[in-house]
Amino acid sequence: MLTFRKAAVLAAFILTAVYLLHSSTSTHLPPPTETSITSPTKTPSRFKQDTDSSIPKTTAVSESSFSRPYPPPRQATDKKQTAQQPLTEVVTKNLRDQLAYQFEYDRGGKFPAYIWQTWKFTPAQGEFGDTFRPAEASWTELHPGFVHEVVTDKEAVYLLKHLYASVPEVIEAYEALPLPVMKADFFRYLILLARGGIYTDIDTTAIRSATDWLPEEVPRSSIGLVVGIEADPDRADWKEWYSRRIQLCQWTIQAKSGHPVLRDIVATITEDTLRMRKKGTLKAKKLEKSIIEFTGPAVWTDAIFNYLNNPTFFKMADGKNITWETFTGIETAKKVGDVVVLPITSFSPGVQQMGAKEPDDPMAFVKHDFEGENSCLGWLLDSG
Repeated sequence: MLTFRKAAVLAAFILTAVYLLHSSTSTHLPPPTETSITSPTKTPSRFKQDTDSSIPKTTAVSESSFSRPYPPPRQATDKKQTAQQPLTEVVTKNLRDQLAYQFEYDRGGKFPAYIWQTWKFTPAQGEFGDTFRPAEASWTELHPGFVHEVVTDKEAVYLLKHLYASVPEVIEAYEALPLPVMKADFFRYLILLARGGIYTDIDTTAIRSATDWLPEEVPRSSIGLVVGIEADPDRADWKEWYSRRIQLCQWTIQAKSGHPVLRDIVATITEDTLRMRKKGTLKAKKLEKSIIEFTGPAVWTDAIFNYLNNPTFFKMADGKNITWETFTGIETAKKVGDVVVLPITSFSPGVQQMGAKEPDDPMAFVKHDFEGENSCLGWLLDSG
């Protein structure tokens, strides 16, 4: 029979056994180390780097008026981190060095999956109208998974102030430009420098996805800028009609953020704008140069050729410069360094001159209708 005394002894024995067992187990646990706390392990990527595009690694401003969400924040990479420069050292650098510091160029990265357009209204607003709706929709339809934004003039100011807060002279120049068409020109360079992706005018129609623009044999990791020929006038009087013998269009551009061409043209327009304002010549009817030369395809073409002939970036084996002769008459994509130049058919199909073929040609990627304020007609009207 279990008496009270026997029950008490049995209970004490069980409690002692449990305590000893717990103490023995605890002494065999390894102590926490600094590595296990501060050094998280890296997860190997399952995706190849050499792909056409991906959701961008960068973070964009979240304006409440924007209609689509932005991709997730920048993820950690295996790229070695460079030592951070003191703020005073960055501020004292020239404008191009400041831009290079703020917007690092990673040629081996992927083309950001952004599509940028700008207009007075967004497609969600009734004032957008039906004229540009099919063209705007074509970019979304052919680029599923891309972030497609139509940024209004009012939104553009706030977006750029967010992106270029550390380089205030750029915003100062943007706000000082006297004509909307000049701001629209400047916006495309600014947004691509900071965020990359595709900029395309609101009156352009996507014929083929940007994933098909480059030949399959060209590694995407070796390309940072894709442009198309706007004009290739093989005629004696070409200067009466065009600003350059080979003129590269800027109504559609694909780029990786931080590309040196974008850095150079942003710095050039900023410096010219602030200089003209100081001289009192930054007025719509008193400009020192035409809009095409100031912010349009002429200065854009010059920036690209300057880059291709810059010994800092390129060393030509035969010592020859890259000129219009390098690209005249081409019918397929031509790669020079990290730049691909597409033939006139790619972004100007159906113009029925200068060798351009029809929109149903395999090399036709984008059709420009020349109906927006950013078209050549707008330049002629504003500069006349």
